[in-house]
Amino acid sequence: MSTLSAGKKAPSFSGTDHNGDMITLKSFLSKKVILYFYPKDNTHACTTQACNLRDNYQKFKKAGYEIIGVSTDSVKKHQNFIAKYQLPFVLISDPDHIICEQYGVWAEKKLYGRTYMGIVRTTFVINEKGVIEEIISKVETARHSEQLL
Repeated sequence: MSTLSAGKKAPSFSGTDHNGDMITLKSFLSKKVILYFYPKDNTHACTTQACNLRDNYQKFKKAGYEIIGVSTDSVKKHQNFIAKYQLPFVLISDPDHIICEQYGVWAEKKLYGRTYMGIVRTTFVINEKGVIEEIISKVETARHSEQLL
């Protein structure tokens, strides 16, 4: 799990977004960022979380936040996920889990007695200077916007 904490500089990253464009954290300096890591497009909990953020997107924009989602899904899967649920924010594809490892969210998980490596659902709130203000490790998918706002 993450060794990052509030008050520390957020790790710099670059990744391919759903449009195939290269996105970096540096390109968001001077903006507040909600960087959320989630396991998989089109699963129940991940869809609930994404739609909750979508439904409150204007509140985030009004408060000066950009939202960036990260999973190991492909650019194509992200494109389909965005189209299906009209998501207005950036999704980054991290198939080699490089960004996930930088943020300490690539970890061993267990499901139905099976152990595997995967993304631990976590959200980082990063300020305009690139410093982590808050880390939410107990994400409530249906109320995630409330947790953040």
